[in-house]
Amino acid sequence: MMAFEQIPKKDWYSILEADPSASVSDLKQKYQKLILMYHPDKQSTDVPAGTVEECIQKFIEVDQAWKILGNEETKKEYDLQRHEDDLRNMGPVDARVYLEEMSWNEDDHSFSLSCRCGGKYSVSKDEAEEVTLISCDTCSLVIELLHYR
Repeated sequence: MMAFEQIPKKDWYSILEADPSASVSDLKQKYQKLILMYHPDKQSTDVPAGTVEECIQKFIEVDQAWKILGNEETKKEYDLQRHEDDLRNMGPVDARVYLEEMSWNEDDHSFSLSCRCGGKYSVSKDEAEEVTLISCDTCSLVIELLHYR
């Protein structure tokens, strides 16, 4: 995985004052506005030192946020991690399931498993390599996806 996993968890979207559904061009616009606002060279010389330090810190955070959200690959990984964190916060994992135990659906190239509520857990072939938690499409149950090593 990418370097942002070593950084304490931050909400990079809120740092850019953006919604997670924002397009990359919207994110770029927010980044450019904020990076100019907090740029050390743009700060007045008569502001207290603490305010300058806060601006520099904010400038660094905005730059870090853009490095993650401005790159398609790191943004995708960050979004998947956020989604998994959201699922973890929903409650405990209901079951641990190996991918090989799920049914393959040739029509939409996905794996699925019936939930005890009658709904289903489903994950695309591509997502199966990256996600570890899958939520039911009907209830709040979550399964952990395991892979044989």
